[in-house]
Amino acid sequence: MKYLIVGLGNPEKEYDNTRHNIGFSVLDNYLQKINEKTENKYSFSSDRYAFKTETKLMGRQVILIKPTTYMNLSGKAVRYWLDKENIPLENMLIVVDDLALDLGTIRLRLKGSDGGHNGLKNIIELIQTTNFNRLRFGIGSNFSKGYQIDFVLGKFTEEETKIITPQIEKTFDIIKSFVMVGMDKTMNMYNKK
Repeated sequence: MKYLIVGLGNPEKEYDNTRHNIGFSVLDNYLQKINEKTENKYSFSSDRYAFKTETKLMGRQVILIKPTTYMNLSGKAVRYWLDKENIPLENMLIVVDDLALDLGTIRLRLKGSDGGHNGLKNIIELIQTTNFNRLRFGIGSNFSKGYQIDFVLGKFTEEETKIITPQIEKTFDIIKSFVMVGMDKTMNMYNKK
């Protein structure tokens, strides 16, 4: 049983803790929690098209990747690792920032359009389907017309950080649930909250 968890973001240090990099933050949190609960100390290392690590969860292999292709070419990393590790599409979860959701809101979806998100758009183009699991993490849309790029590439304010931190913590249980019981049951548990 192999699973691929993909956190979308941009690889350079300057993008750390930006709204667009919430996918990276979620995976970093997951790894930190796994490391707290196990003898093994996993860490990300640079691999083909991504920072990658492989972890175990109750006998299941969970591969985490943070694409290094930059957001707009995320599909390159996703397609490569899906194929290389021979992972069925239903065992993949994409963690992505979402302007359409209020700050800190988490929504799980089985499929859907790219919603104007360039990372999702590229993934859809390269794997030729919209039928893949997403964990959409709300970053809000508190920006003036014409300033969307500045907003998504900007860092969270202190106030925003207080809102998103517990939600990032919660994603650990969501990812664990996805791996252990699947997307349907996980959606039923976490989309209601």
